[in-house]
Amino acid sequence: MSVYKKFAGQTLIYGLSTIFSRLFNFILTPIYTRVYPTSVYGIFTKMFSYASTINPILAFGMETTFFRYLNKHEDKKQEVYNNSFLVIAFISTLFLINGLVFSDYLARFTLNGSISELANQKLYVKYFVWILFVDAISVIPFAKLRADGKPFRYSLIKFLNIGIFVGFNLLFIFVVPWLIKNDGFLSNWLATWYKSQWIGYVFVSNLIASIITFVMLFPQFLEIQFKFNSALFNKMFGYSWPVLVANLSFIINETLDKILLSKYLPTNIADHDIGIYGAVSKLAIFISIFNTAFRLGAEPFFFSHAKNANAKQTYATILYYFVLALSILFVGLTANIELIKHFISPPYWVGLSAVPYLLFGYVCLGIYMNLSVWYRLSDQTRFGLYISSVGAIFTIVMNIILIPKYSYMGSAWVSMFAYLIIMVISYVLGQKHYPIPYNLKRMIAYLLVSIFFVYLSFWIFERNIYIGNGILALFLLGVFYFEKNNVVKILKK
Repeated sequence: MSVYKKFAGQTLIYGLSTIFSRLFNFILTPIYTRVYPTSVYGIFTKMFSYASTINPILAFGMETTFFRYLNKHEDKKQEVYNNSFLVIAFISTLFLINGLVFSDYLARFTLNGSISELANQKLYVKYFVWILFVDAISVIPFAKLRADGKPFRYSLIKFLNIGIFVGFNLLFIFVVPWLIKNDGFLSNWLATWYKSQWIGYVFVSNLIASIITFVMLFPQFLEIQFKFNSALFNKMFGYSWPVLVANLSFIINETLDKILLSKYLPTNIADHDIGIYGAVSKLAIFISIFNTAFRLGAEPFFFSHAKNANAKQTYATILYYFVLALSILFVGLTANIELIKHFISPPYWVGLSAVPYLLFGYVCLGIYMNLSVWYRLSDQTRFGLYISSVGAIFTIVMNIILIPKYSYMGSAWVSMFAYLIIMVISYVLGQKHYPIPYNLKRMIAYLLVSIFFVYLSFWIFERNIYIGNGILALFLLGVFYFEKNNVVKILKK
């Protein structure tokens, strides 16, 4: 089997599971936006933004370090597994203790000085502290499934996690109120504690799903030996801490805009605008799903393939078709935005103008994730720190400047340019320190054509779904004309 077919096979498994899981989760978006007012959905968006910022700190860059050192020290795989898990477990336990002890302060901080919802906010904070702890200590067992070449088990657990989360959401939002209203089973008891339209049930559902996932990973936990190799850790630490800072900077690019919106918009509109921005951001989820599926399949593949003589050419070919796929997705999603928008309720449609910028931002992010292979494979992770720090600083400064005047539109512009900047910097530095023969001219051509077609579809033809899909068909015909021979050659290998 060719390396391309092997890569495609593993990525397809991760991709399908990721797509189905995320789409399963995505069905909650229209429910949330119809059940909860924009200001309440803003609380949801803000809390998950804080959680996303904390996640990489708890993981401490150990997931990427785990894959790197498994292939670098094949005689010490158990020690690598032990060290990776124990580091995260130690950091996460400290976070859990401090998070619960200082939950009152954290609740006040995330409320921006508002006291009326303090009791609820304390509960939200405690839920998230536990969610983050359980999810963090599950990171390395999940990574081990990928390293052991068990994509089906990995995918099954991830899918069940989302299914449980969605199921409990539906239970709290629809089933329990129906039982109370119709004097159903346990209705009197349910009525004593149930709160209508309480966003906390979303967080409770997440916690339940995380705990059950933890239980399903029990076989991987049993393989852990509580033996810490200090000498090996010193080497791993030198690799992991730049990855930690790089991941944190990436998360700042991804989520800090929602937090800054709450800080730099007037109090009376902050949660409302965050809710709108959070909802329309969900419409860009399809490219995010594609990027995630690619990363899950690519990360272990890139590390295991690094010693092959033709590795660089393989990486170049993979990026080429990855860019091609992203370009098609970009045009296709924009062409059908009038259909996709029905996943959120009409009060949120005012934010649709942000979607093309968010979509192209995810295109740049996906390319950056692929390009980042150079510093991961060459053990120069400090460059990942430098690159992502530039993006994070740009994100912070420009959001502070633009949010007061342009609200979430300013955040959408900043997000797009931040990812564009780190993509370009990564390419330039990569060609200097770890040159890979990318087909740059053809990739740029596809990206520019896709941007032009999106401009026509969204702004010139005002999101007309028929004209938009005609433009998409034209793009697909052009791709087929230029790529048919190359694809056939690869499939024959």
